[in-house]
Amino acid sequence: MFAEGLRRTVGLSLFAALAALVLGTALATMRVSPVPPLRWLGTAYVETVRNTPLTVVFFFVVFVLPQVDVVFSYFTFAVVALSIYHAALVCEAVRSGVNGVDAGQAEAARALGLTFSQCLRLIVLPQAVRNVIQPLGSVISALIRNSSIAAAFGVQELTGVVQRLTTANPDSVIAVLLGGVVGYLILTLALAGLLTLTERRLAGAR
Repeated sequence: MFAEGLRRTVGLSLFAALAALVLGTALATMRVSPVPPLRWLGTAYVETVRNTPLTVVFFFVVFVLPQVDVVFSYFTFAVVALSIYHAALVCEAVRSGVNGVDAGQAEAARALGLTFSQCLRLIVLPQAVRNVIQPLGSVISALIRNSSIAAAFGVQELTGVVQRLTTANPDSVIAVLLGGVVGYLILTLALAGLLTLTERRLAGAR
């Protein structure tokens, strides 16, 4: 049961992290765009979602979306909720990286005739991502831990398994809880190691 819960947590975190990275990067692009409506829309999204509790986001996705005929499995709903919430955090991490890139880089790109989108995609974003590997890692690590909320919405991931086992085995609560803690440690420490390796390779590529 622990192995199955861990596998489901990995799948949930992986899908949500990929979606959050894509959406968050798009939002960061909107927030640094020279087009005011895009900046306003990106800012409104980030400020609204970032200041809303994740549990409320889950309630909205799980109970409101079906009211407008958007129906998925609870697993998919959990992926959507985690993606929506953490995309705002990814956006701020990427935007800080964009702001940390030397302005001369963008000016040189424009002098060569590159458009804003080309400058951002080819020059600025690659440098920005290298600068925010650890902040992005912190966001994904938080996402892994926050995936535990999905247990309250019908997803039998690691925390859901812990809840079932503690209910069925009240005499072994400490052992079950320790098993859950070890599971999350395995995931977060593996992520930290992967990020460290990635950062070293990117540093060597420079």
